[in-house]
Amino acid sequence: MVDTGFGEIVLSIPGIGIVTAASFFGEIGDPMRFDYPRQISRMAGYNLVEDSSGKNQSGTTISKRGRKNLRSVLYQMARTIIVVNDEMKELYVYLKTRPNNPLKKQQALVVIAKKVITVIYTLVKKKVGYQAELVLGEFRQNQIKQAA
Repeated sequence: MVDTGFGEIVLSIPGIGIVTAASFFGEIGDPMRFDYPRQISRMAGYNLVEDSSGKNQSGTTISKRGRKNLRSVLYQMARTIIVVNDEMKELYVYLKTRPNNPLKKQQALVVIAKKVITVIYTLVKKKVGYQAELVLGEFRQNQIKQAA
């Protein structure tokens, strides 16, 4: 059973509404049963795997071996968050325009979706509300400043 405080914590994140939060918790169940946010990411099928066949090696792709509905909810969250949430929008723009290995739009949205998992997991685990200044770590903030 999910604690009622989790919903309030997740709803404090700009860009996440009641329906997407309920869908997220409906898919993962109790978030306290996970030890790391990567476990939720793997459950959604967002873990990277090598995409090769025979002699062809075309790099990496997401595995898609997880829950399709969870992946869909996270993708929709990411699309909304990059419009509403300034920190995530800044990260999204950086990922698409960085000088070294820029990502395509969908690839950047997958990264944002994985970041949303990490933010939700961390907030729920620590039982604190959303704080914009803590979303991007110091390293990522420096990367974005250097690219600008």
